[in-house]
Amino acid sequence: MDIKMIDVAARAGVSPATVSRVLNNNSLVASETKDKVMKVIHELGYQPNAAAKNLRSQKTMTIAVIVPAINNSYYAEVIKGIENQAYAQKYKVIIGDTANSPEKELEFLNLLTNKTVDGLILVTPLLPDEELCRLADMDYVIGVVGRHVEHEKIHCVYTDNVKFSKEVVQHLVEQGHREIAFLSGYADAIDSYERLEGYLKGLREHHIPFRPEWIENGNFSERGGYEAVMRLAAKPVHFTAIYAANDEMALGVYQACAELGISIPGQLAVVGVDNNRISRYITPKLSTVSQPKNKMGGAVVQMLIHHMESGEPAEPRVRILESELLVRESSRTVE
Repeated sequence: MDIKMIDVAARAGVSPATVSRVLNNNSLVASETKDKVMKVIHELGYQPNAAAKNLRSQKTMTIAVIVPAINNSYYAEVIKGIENQAYAQKYKVIIGDTANSPEKELEFLNLLTNKTVDGLILVTPLLPDEELCRLADMDYVIGVVGRHVEHEKIHCVYTDNVKFSKEVVQHLVEQGHREIAFLSGYADAIDSYERLEGYLKGLREHHIPFRPEWIENGNFSERGGYEAVMRLAAKPVHFTAIYAANDEMALGVYQACAELGISIPGQLAVVGVDNNRISRYITPKLSTVSQPKNKMGGAVVQMLIHHMESGEPAEPRVRILESELLVRESSRTVE
């Protein structure tokens, strides 16, 4: 009878990948597991194919990072955190920009399936959870930044969008605002949905009636933020504050207000998200939610490398990092 690796795995009660790691003398496999697998190998008389063993043991020492828009400073800072941690652990990083296209994101997944990279990190992915879970079920190593995917082998690092969005609304209410507009991001982005959810919950908690006219889509871009404010200004609706779902759109708000002759914060309070570098230097300085972008990138790399080298997902596989509302000039009540 031709004994295969899958037969050894079944008898030992482990995955074929674990058997492969034992055969390749991976030091991160627990000694108890290694002894159990070696005992079964001897019992069954399993003889690994040398060529196949060499092919399986090859590692690229490379991680792919897929982002929707590399020119967005949020993604650039997450990537920097990923690169720093990967370099420290002797891994290389290659970057793919999907230009906000789920189809292109799907194409980049081929980097995993054709063994071009050892692991893949998606930053705020557009693909549905089912697609990512399908790959994880095939024993590929995957990390996600900015979203929670419910799968025991997918590593996730994110902040609580709903929680900090409610804090933004509370801050604006405390400053005397009850007519608060919201600028959303990409239509398919989970972080945009969650920030909208937090905004709506914040309104309800403060007994502010929701008006759909207060919501405009700015596509997470400066130009989109500008156009969204122009559309808001053309409506027969009054608003005294804008919560932009990222700082890029908030910059567009500043541009539109300059053209419309609206003073910030005298006539309009503005709050963004991300704490981009420029938010501290524009006038007035932008109130924003600071997210630990570098830390998020570094954390997901650590989790992925642990999984790739030990064969087991990191514990915990989900990390929720704290954000902080930074109140600056753009949302303070003018005395």
